Amino acid sequence: MGNFKKIGLALGSGGAKGLAHIGVLKALERAKIPVEFIAGSSIGALIGGLYACWMDAKKLEELASSVKWRELLSLVDPALRKGLIRGKRISRFLERLLGPREFKDLSTPFKAVATDLLTGERVVIDDGEVAIAIRASGAYPLVFQPVEWRGRLLVDGGLSAPVPAEIVREMGAEVVLAVNLDSEHFSFEVRPGSLSYRRIMSNSINALRYHLARENVRWADLVICPRVGVVGWDKFLEPEELIPKGEEAMEEKLPHLLSLLKG
Repeated sequence: MGNFKKIGLALGSGGAKGLAHIGVLKALERAKIPVEFIAGSSIGALIGGLYACWMDAKKLEELASSVKWRELLSLVDPALRKGLIRGKRISRFLERLLGPREFKDLSTPFKAVATDLLTGERVVIDDGEVAIAIRASGAYPLVFQPVEWRGRLLVDGGLSAPVPAEIVREMGAEVVLAVNLDSEHFSFEVRPGSLSYRRIMSNSINALRYHLARENVRWADLVICPRVGVVGWDKFLEPEELIPKGEEAMEEKLPHLLSLLKG
């Protein structure tokens, strides 16, 4: 794009809300804005890694739209220790999508963020097999078993860097665009007396993520917050609802982004 500055994309964590990332990428492609660097946490690592491989938002949308309940359940392999789901079937699924592709083989520089369960440290993965990195970045504690990687025990990147804008800046991006899915976590429809143990635990973790994400995006030049609201895991089966939210949010900010890219 002529003398435009190089743009880096930080794709945040957020479970099914991450389908909105596909909409953001679709809007960028329509505007003919090339993404030069990508970093992602959790679902952001999945979408970011696949995009760094394919560089085709339409292909991502087709993949999301093809997932049905049967396919989703086929990825669940129950476990008794360290997590409810072993994750080996998910690893095989990622390997089918990506093959033995390593970071050095990707079309666009990409980094996946995970968290060291034993030290709490942020772990940035940018070499070796991409599928393993994505699996580690999305290993939500107690749901998925942690991933053993080079002497570390890794879990979800959203626990240490829910929106890895700083990492994108370090990769060399001149303009950092961050997609924050942690800006909306709480439903005001729930009355205090009706809070369950599960909701109390969930809201407690989400409060921490909300404030950590706000700190993360200080490294960004522009922040996109798709209006996806509070959604559950079942929303993975409703991409037609969530992908457009990302498109709308990105299109609203396109004039601002273009001004930043032109300097």
